[in-house]
Amino acid sequence: MSLIAENELQEVPVLDIDPYAMDVLRDPYAFHAALRDTGPVVLIKPHGVYATGRHAEAKAVLADHTRFITGAGIGIQDIRQPGEFRIPSRLLEVDPPDHTQVRAAVTRVLSPVAIRRFKESFTEKAQALVQKLIDLREFDAVEQGVEAFVLDAFPAAVGVRLPRTETLAIGEMRFNQSGPKNALYHAAMARAQPYLEWFEQTVQRDAVLPGSIAEMLFQAEDKGDFDPGVASNIIRSFVGGGTDSTIAGMGFTLHQLALHPDQWAKVHADPTRVKAAFEEGIRHEAPFQVTYRTTVGPTSVSGIRLDGDMKLGVFMGAANRDPRHWERPDEFDIERPQLAGNHLAMGTGAHACIGQMIARGESEAFLGEMARRIKAIELTDTPTYRPINQMRMLDKLPLRVTPA
Repeated sequence: MSLIAENELQEVPVLDIDPYAMDVLRDPYAFHAALRDTGPVVLIKPHGVYATGRHAEAKAVLADHTRFITGAGIGIQDIRQPGEFRIPSRLLEVDPPDHTQVRAAVTRVLSPVAIRRFKESFTEKAQALVQKLIDLREFDAVEQGVEAFVLDAFPAAVGVRLPRTETLAIGEMRFNQSGPKNALYHAAMARAQPYLEWFEQTVQRDAVLPGSIAEMLFQAEDKGDFDPGVASNIIRSFVGGGTDSTIAGMGFTLHQLALHPDQWAKVHADPTRVKAAFEEGIRHEAPFQVTYRTTVGPTSVSGIRLDGDMKLGVFMGAANRDPRHWERPDEFDIERPQLAGNHLAMGTGAHACIGQMIARGESEAFLGEMARRIKAIELTDTPTYRPINQMRMLDKLPLRVTPA
């Protein structure tokens, strides 16, 4: 409970907009504004869940695992309830203190030495792919660019084999599963069904690549850092969180740089600035639009009374454009100060994205190679988006490049 006296608390305001309606998923920014303007926390009437889209409140909820837990699932469904149960992610859906031990062991696996080794591989793969794109001159920067790079670079580091069709189907299932059981949910579940057995097999000990993160996780399990079976569970989370989100973030960054030739000129002149460009890209359009927590008991946020045992959606996409926190929030600006650690695209608190160093390493390698070797990029057609319950993701990004 906050320091505000019980009798001074206000009732939660109600917002009668469905954030999972198809038109909202395709263009969520009017909903984001309504969410922020209605109150620091609101009740989303169509789904009977709380939500916040303001930066300060979103950050506070994500950082407070004593009042807002992940153990009921980070999607809108309460996985503790009959008919909704699924095996929780031991990395994302377990709260401290149990989570602390698991995260510490994974952090040891993701040592700076390991990350540096993988970055060398990222650079080699980026050089080869960018040359192919330059030869093409015109291409879809989603399928032929960022998807092709991530689905080549990431599996080699993590140690699992991820063919495009199967991987994207599993990803869309996971991220539509985090929302309500709408048409997107059912279509994604059906599309992924033929690949579920393959995915289960690919994250087992005998299928992972030697010298990879996955192998090191199984070795940590052998040493007793994890309970039996936890390593494969964590690898599932790595695959789910480390492919689609990085593809989305790199795509958003390229989209905005194509729309702003002056900013592309800056990264071309100094390719180290792709780091700032990627951070601004995922602030401007957060790949993970929403994650859920559950109130442990009656509590309050910013003077709003909240009931216990209720889902609370933290809309990072809205928080990352909150004008209470950001100047010119709807503009893309690679010179925006204090980006990394300030935007919420990679979460915050105990469950902040543990693979963020890998995502940043991949983006630095691929976008940096493009910046060094390409003088200009431009759109050749209107980009389109792929509607997903939990995510925002480009489907097509048609580009033309001019070599340096």
